[in-house]
Amino acid sequence: MKSKLTTAQEAMALIRDGDVITTTGFVQSCIPELLHASLEKRYLKERTPSDLTLIMCAGAGDSKGLGTGRLHHDGLLKRVIAGNFGRMPGVAQAAQENKICGYNLPQGVISQLYRACAAGQPGLFSKVGLHTFVDPRHGGAKVNDITEEDIVKRVDFDGEEWLFYKATKIDVALLRGTSADASGNISVEREALTLDCLAQAMAAHNNGGIVIVQVERIVENGSIPPKDVQIPGILVDCVVVAEDPEMHKMNYQVQHNPALSGEIRVPVEGMARMPLDNRKIIARRAAFELPPNGAVNLGVGAPDGVATIANEEGVTPYITLTTEAGAVGGVLASGSSFGSSTNADSVIDQNQMFDFYDGGGLDLTCLGMAECDHAGNINASKFGGRLNGSGGFINISQNSRAVVFTGTFTAGGLKTEIVDGQLKILQEGRNQKFVRWVEQITFSGTYAQDRSQPVLYVTERCVFELNKRGLELIEVAPGIDIEKDILAKMAFQPIVENVTQMDPRIFRDEPMGLLDDLLNVNLEERVTYEAERNIMFVNLEGWRIKSKRDIEDLGRVLTAACKKTGKRVNSVINQNHFRIAEDLYDDYTAAIEDVLTEYSITTARYTTSAFMRLKMQTSLFERGVRPHIFESSEEARRAVQNAR
Repeated sequence: MKSKLTTAQEAMALIRDGDVITTTGFVQSCIPELLHASLEKRYLKERTPSDLTLIMCAGAGDSKGLGTGRLHHDGLLKRVIAGNFGRMPGVAQAAQENKICGYNLPQGVISQLYRACAAGQPGLFSKVGLHTFVDPRHGGAKVNDITEEDIVKRVDFDGEEWLFYKATKIDVALLRGTSADASGNISVEREALTLDCLAQAMAAHNNGGIVIVQVERIVENGSIPPKDVQIPGILVDCVVVAEDPEMHKMNYQVQHNPALSGEIRVPVEGMARMPLDNRKIIARRAAFELPPNGAVNLGVGAPDGVATIANEEGVTPYITLTTEAGAVGGVLASGSSFGSSTNADSVIDQNQMFDFYDGGGLDLTCLGMAECDHAGNINASKFGGRLNGSGGFINISQNSRAVVFTGTFTAGGLKTEIVDGQLKILQEGRNQKFVRWVEQITFSGTYAQDRSQPVLYVTERCVFELNKRGLELIEVAPGIDIEKDILAKMAFQPIVENVTQMDPRIFRDEPMGLLDDLLNVNLEERVTYEAERNIMFVNLEGWRIKSKRDIEDLGRVLTAACKKTGKRVNSVINQNHFRIAEDLYDDYTAAIEDVLTEYSITTARYTTSAFMRLKMQTSLFERGVRPHIFESSEEARRAVQNAR
């Protein structure tokens, strides 16, 4: 049998001018650095291969010139189809200067297109990208003026609108694994992620192309257990061993961490705590939205701090954290290791994870935001003169049941401090993030409203919520002046009606007891019974219905309290600053109304929020109930007494 082992130089000599190449890597992990460096070296020496098309999912580089950043040289690339440009600034600059054609497709779409290419299919139908810059009505994912070919089309099928993404056939796949045998079978036992290597290899092979895999070692033929083979040898043409460990690091800052590759499990109780700064404030507030027993995705930057907070607060065992790269469970890594997980339960291929996301498997995602406008649109892809790219942002934000966008209120030099539980702005950021119109729509607030998707926007000083009327200011940090510190720093006027204070525990450098809140351990304390007047008081002030579990818990508590009285009661419900996720109004009304119908003689509700009164009245009316929702507790109490 002919050995597939070769040198990087020999492998690169197989790439021809005009080829379509794909490569692997996620942020700073799992990058075939030796192959990228060898391709760059050959081009600089021979000026060939030239006019290549590069297809890749996530950013794969250090943002300074490594990884795919090595491919920026004039003439090397002709076209780029990528989910992220920020990790290859030289390539991004070439695209912005109209030197190369470029498309910024959603990361999950590219990941799934590899499978379409492998199967010989013309492309992919998806709703991902509708009403964003990817939609042909808003640019069709083209990143500059010289990019003319349409590779995204809007189509109507069976009464619904879809996007069709055209597949591009692949000639060369540059991949990475851990071990290879002489037959080219590849295993990934020391890698943090599997990504799309199998689908990419199949796409290139089935198109008559070549598959080149970088590994760190050669093993005896047949010694890799069959189920451990990630890429079968029948798909592999060349195996290149990275003799220099620097060219095969787990990521650019970590040579190897067996806890990230799943080779060992490590204690997490002693993991470093976050300092109480803006990042921790934001992560703490976002963590209050975590759904017990739910699947959660966390973005890079401010959002990935939520994983640390979950660990600090003992919440990690009660939720399943995931990354779009394929990690399921464990404690999500941050920094250069972002995308992987310590003590993960499993690691699946990236395209499979996006199947899970696109199909509605996510209960919550926490993502970053560069710009937000009056309609709740988010820009996370092109801002400040930089072409960053959307990455997996569009897939994840559009398909998660609930979304929390996170980030500092302003950017560029913001300095704050916390004194006695009060947040002080020492120096304001130079750049406003809440603008009249975002430069590019990466997330459509209008589309989210149409689908009743719950959306929050969390900053260090305040929290906004998206509803049918637009962006509403709902919480403010202690020590913050609404007019001076918030409204004066926005390019539009949000809705300001019923603002409450952010939880004071967020601003104390001590455990918050978050787990009890998420599990509704103290929910019984919100229900009290006054036997003399036979009135059941239900205090929902400041509480939030985030999930169906919350509705079930409230129904259970109310039922137990009513049964304990041994008779039907008069109910008074305080709904001041009480909030219900946009998609759960009907579920809440149905479940709680069933309990009240069975156990209550009369029910009076009150809230100072005109919007909440309207929403609740509408929801109850649809169930055949015609309540009057009062503005104050006095009115509600009088109504109950008069009805007795």
